[in-house]
Parts: sequence; structure tokens; C-alpha cells
Amino acid sequence: MTFVKVCTVSDIPDGGVTGVEVAGTPVALVRRDGEVFALHDVCSHAEVRLSEGDVYDGTLECWLHGSCFDVRTGKPTGPPATRPVPVYRVKLDGDDVLVSLDSADHAENGES
Repeated sequence: MTFVKVCTVSDIPDGGVTGVEVAGTPVALVRRDGEVFALHDVCSHAEVRLSEGDVYDGTLECWLHGSCFDVRTGKPTGPPATRPVPVYRVKLDGDDVLVSLDSADHAENGES
């Protein structure tokens, strides 16, 4: 399992989202209630960055068509998206946020 430092916790607005690149892969980082979640930063419905959207009640909303994705599972919570986005494992080391993109570490089944 390979974790890469991507930013610090303070770089992510509390209750908000920040977009980063990890080895060329776009990742949306969401900070909510003291936890950090990482989702693939491309909407499964349209090729737009989820990190440009808003966080509501544990979901990340795509700014273009309003699809919402559960930040823990990546599953859509309503249309128009019907496919989940990959989620990635996150580890905090002090104030550092580390993300793993290893395929075995994708938490698409709800693991985090």
C-alpha cells in the first residue's frame, strides 16, 4: 500500500472540498467532522471536476448537473449520475493528508 502526501488538513476547508493531483490522477478531498475523504475528481455523469462543487450532508455535489456522491462510498445518491466514482484510502499523519491510489486500496465497496 503506497500513500502519497498530497496536502495538509488545513489546506482543505472545514466542510468543504479541495482538488489535488496524485500521480496524474485528479482527486477531490473532502473534510467533514474531523475526517478527510478522497474521491475521484471527475463526475461519472459528465467530465467535470467534482472539487468545483459543494459538500452537503455527507455528499459532494457536482456543480454542472447536481449529481451528488456519498463521500464515504462514491455512490450517487440521486440522478442524473447512476455510476459511482472511485474512492481512495486516506491516512492522516499529524497535519499531513496522505492518499493511496493503489488499485487494491480503492474503497469502491464502501471501505475507507
